[in-house]
Amino acid sequence: MYRLLVMAIVSMVVGVSTAGAQAWPDRPIKFLMSAPAGSSIDVLGRAIADKLKDRLGQPVVVENKPAAGGTVATAEVAHSAPDGYTMVLAFNGPLSFAPLLQKLPYDVGKDLAPVIITSSQPNVLAVNATLPVRSIAELVAYAKANPGKLNYGSAGNGTTHHLAGELFKTMTGVDLTHIPYKGAGPMMQDLLAGQVDMAFDGMSTSAPQIKAGKLKALAVTTAQRSFVDPSVPTMQEAGVTGYIVTTWYALWAPKGTPKDAIDRMYQETVKAMRSPELKNVWEAQGATAGGESPAEFEKLIHSEIAKWAKVVKDAGAKIDN
Repeated sequence: MYRLLVMAIVSMVVGVSTAGAQAWPDRPIKFLMSAPAGSSIDVLGRAIADKLKDRLGQPVVVENKPAAGGTVATAEVAHSAPDGYTMVLAFNGPLSFAPLLQKLPYDVGKDLAPVIITSSQPNVLAVNATLPVRSIAELVAYAKANPGKLNYGSAGNGTTHHLAGELFKTMTGVDLTHIPYKGAGPMMQDLLAGQVDMAFDGMSTSAPQIKAGKLKALAVTTAQRSFVDPSVPTMQEAGVTGYIVTTWYALWAPKGTPKDAIDRMYQETVKAMRSPELKNVWEAQGATAGGESPAEFEKLIHSEIAKWAKVVKDAGAKIDN
């Protein structure tokens, strides 16, 4: 009788433990977006969220918080309860770049846990159609002949656009003035209007304007050409040896989030990204699907921070008003 009672208690404990392990998620999950509605990261994130609601059995609610180059959304998640119900989908700016340029209310290593890199895409150095250059060589020559005359726009301080420009300045020795905007949308408007001369913009958003002849594409920033427009050379092919910049988007959770929740979110996101529907979304945005594990992702962020710390130091990059 005593043995049966012990077995019954053990079974109950195991049952409760198993139920607890399988309980996540038992309520809606919130994704904070570090960019505005309609942006590339927003389109990709909403597509993932839509797929995940079926796979996880709970709604995945998307909330856009694009302020301060994505650092506001990132900070909110960094200080949220580490229960797996609040995550941020951010581009590499708030994680790799911004912490090197300013004091932020979060520490990437101490406050955030990597979940998965969802996708990556190239930037393109696009110049206003009226600028009298047709190649990187001509741009560099023109900039050196007119020191301080040219500027480049970005989606904000500490964004990929910003640091891509600083790296270009360092590697080519040209003098360009950085003009930060509150998002890629207003930056693009001024680029088209000629208020700024050039930008290291996302290939997907610049491609229609390039095709329409309103912008000229000089080079993409990645190691390979973009499938969106294979005629555009890479920066390395254009003569800037060693220049590689990739914009990646990734999902993060607060540090201390249960490993089971992070592992399941990673696994279900990978499965969702393999669907034909999401493949079409990636291609429409000029992006390539990611899928790196949390451990692989953590190694990448360490190497990225080291790389960009050197760029910031060499360029003397700072926050521009």
